[in-house]
Amino acid sequence: MTTNQVKSENLNISSRKLWLAAIKPPIYSVAVIPILAGTAVAFAETRNFTPNICFTFLGSAILIIAWLNLSNDVFDADTGIDVNKAHSVVNLTGNQSLIFWLSNLCLLLGFCGIALICWWQKDWMVFNLILLCCALGYSYQGPPFRFGYLGLGEIICFFTFGPGAVSAAYYSQTHNFSLACWAVATLIGISTSIILFCSHFHQVEDDLAAGKRSPIVRLGTARGAKVLAILTISIYLGTTILSILGYLPQTTWLIFASLPIAFQLVNHVAQYHDSPQKVSNSKFIAVNLYLVSSTLLITGLVIS
Repeated sequence: MTTNQVKSENLNISSRKLWLAAIKPPIYSVAVIPILAGTAVAFAETRNFTPNICFTFLGSAILIIAWLNLSNDVFDADTGIDVNKAHSVVNLTGNQSLIFWLSNLCLLLGFCGIALICWWQKDWMVFNLILLCCALGYSYQGPPFRFGYLGLGEIICFFTFGPGAVSAAYYSQTHNFSLACWAVATLIGISTSIILFCSHFHQVEDDLAAGKRSPIVRLGTARGAKVLAILTISIYLGTTILSILGYLPQTTWLIFASLPIAFQLVNHVAQYHDSPQKVSNSKFIAVNLYLVSSTLLITGLVIS
């Protein structure tokens, strides 16, 4: 094999890795998990399950997350915070306008799916809840709000992917709300926010340069590592308390099987919080914790 062929192959591999990082496949779990969680609570309480609503909701949620992912790259390009981010979709394509309109198409298709669910049910509550979630999602990076730059991203993330999305999925199956629904939504909201929280540790300098007051910029990496430990513990402590109080079945204690990942995340950030290169993978550990803990929680609900 010639030197030019080797260079070409390495370039292709590098390009594929950048596109994979830009598309962010793991992030689509935050579309799937809340819908499955809300549906699981509904099934645990009513023993009813409407497949067409669940699967339509899942497809719509994935499209809406695609909108959120793409539009955030567009809005970050406006502020210049992604100037050193090689895996930004805007930087990879060099066409900000195309990505903007592609993101809006994803949002439109996602809303069409939600509208179809509401038409089936003759009830627009789910549409209103998802509309509120999208408004919160837009406020995170979108002008003129850009609340993420004020350090409010984790709060927005909690309400959007916790009480907002989980309760919408629950309502789509039951036409109602319940305390168990809000309990699960709180746990899912916390674990989702942890992903965003961990994504700030390695980009303090870029955030400061762009005027973004992320929680880690405000707290510092050392204090942020301690806050992460508290947030992580709260997932398991919350599950235990809610189960003892009777809001969740004891089978949800399956979530404790994810403790090794929780320890890995907390220990990794505690050790490398001030080393951007080493701590950068903490967000992937956080995604792994989110996926495993949420799947165990959902499993516990279904088998209850």
